[in-house]
Amino acid sequence: MTTDLHTETISAAIRDRRTLSFVYDGKRRTADPYILGYDGKGVLVLSAVQLTGGSGSGFRTFRVDKLWEVKATDRHFAGRHPDYNPHDAYIERVLAKV
Repeated sequence: MTTDLHTETISAAIRDRRTLSFVYDGKRRTADPYILGYDGKGVLVLSAVQLTGGSGSGFRTFRVDKLWEVKATDRHFAGRHPDYNPHDAYIERVLAKV
């Protein structure tokens, strides 16, 4: 299943602090992944700092089932974004986090 492959790719990128590249809502984006987990409705989501594409930069929440062409890039990030909240209440069950 594609979502399982995405989960593995995203989890590895979080662990290795590697920027992700993916298509979401028809737009190519790059983002630094911080948290992968389930929201209160049981939807698998990615909390990440969007770098390019979409509606500008900053923290965004992406539904994993709407991600396409998910790949880890060669770019590494520090994992210390000033807006990062490792205890984000929106994500009820964490699978991986910085």
